[in-house]
Amino acid sequence: MAEYAFDVTKREKTGKEVAKKLRRQGMVPAIIYGRGKTPVPISVERRSIEKYLREVSGTTLIRLRVNGSDEIFAIVKDYQLDPVKDEVIHVDFQEVDLTQKTTVEVPIVIVGKAKGVERGGLMEVVTREIEVECLPTQIPEKIEVDVTDLDIGAVVHVEDLQFPEGVEPAVDPDLTILTIYEPAEEEEAVAEEEAEEAAEEAGAPSEEE
Repeated sequence: MAEYAFDVTKREKTGKEVAKKLRRQGMVPAIIYGRGKTPVPISVERRSIEKYLREVSGTTLIRLRVNGSDEIFAIVKDYQLDPVKDEVIHVDFQEVDLTQKTTVEVPIVIVGKAKGVERGGLMEVVTREIEVECLPTQIPEKIEVDVTDLDIGAVVHVEDLQFPEGVEPAVDPDLTILTIYEPAEEEEAVAEEEAEEAAEEAGAPSEEE
């Protein structure tokens, strides 16, 4: 799997003013925690972390070089965006042990166009992320679901998915991922009838008139 490396710097000071100054300098305040250690406040270059978040899953393994020397392996556990500028303003890194299995959420990616959809059916994706358990070095960027041969009435559960070697689902195998179903003609007819009645009521004169 791909591995990313970032140079990060320990922050000796924390607080809102320090964070604002870092952001003006093109840096993002962040923190490293996990493995029972004391959390370490750091800063990371904004362009680098935003590029990473655009290109891959947030659970892809990262090598953090702290102050150019100490190396820590981590994953992005959470991050915050500026609601106006849509820029990353804070990142939580979780340190991981390469020899110990960890549980992470991985995105589910739909591949192909279902046969049932081509025949007029509808596809509902119920679960878009799935928790898996594996070593940090085996974390997949995504779990693909090929729906090409699925017809109307098909249901895909966790137990139907294909996982890479060393990766196991950490959720109920009966959990539904997606379904392909035929539109209910009766429901559509009822909806149309209700819409017509509402239109007639809206156009009818009131008793006071």
